[in-house]
Amino acid sequence: MGHQQVFLSLGSNLGDRLALLADAVGRLGRHLRQLRVSSVYETAPLYNTSQPRFLNIVVAGATRLSPRELLAAAQAIERALGRDRAASGPKGPRPIDIDLLLYGDRLVREPDLSIPHPGMRERRFVLEPLLELEPRLRDPASGLPLAEALAGLPGQGVDRVGPWDYTRSESEHGRGHPRRKAEL
Repeated sequence: MGHQQVFLSLGSNLGDRLALLADAVGRLGRHLRQLRVSSVYETAPLYNTSQPRFLNIVVAGATRLSPRELLAAAQAIERALGRDRAASGPKGPRPIDIDLLLYGDRLVREPDLSIPHPGMRERRFVLEPLLELEPRLRDPASGLPLAEALAGLPGQGVDRVGPWDYTRSESEHGRGHPRRKAEL
């Protein structure tokens, strides 16, 4: 199988949120080519509102991994960065959350894997950074432009904080990292 274009949403609301996102991006870079990262967005929690605000980004890249393999890689990164799904409960606070949003134009419906991500179209914190990277994306399930879904959403407490300033410097750091020009 050739490389497939994929999009993943990353969020963090515990610990050093920016450092955790940077670490996750670096680890995802081991599985993705042509890695691109959206701006950083700070967002109010959407479902369980009694928790800290999130930092969110979307990552795009090309992979040879299958959807199932990419999900396993994302979950391994979450565990390595301290995510304990049992302890945080559904929609609870977490050091890192990685969701597989899109995998080419494939549709996947399995008990623990749905592509496109089922909550994607109702989440401004996903659609804004996603469309920043690819403004003309369409929902593979409906064929509708995702920009239309975004236009119909309320603000949801989503604020763009600044560019990612993503770099790859193997000799310096061995993984991607944001330059900290401003305190987030």
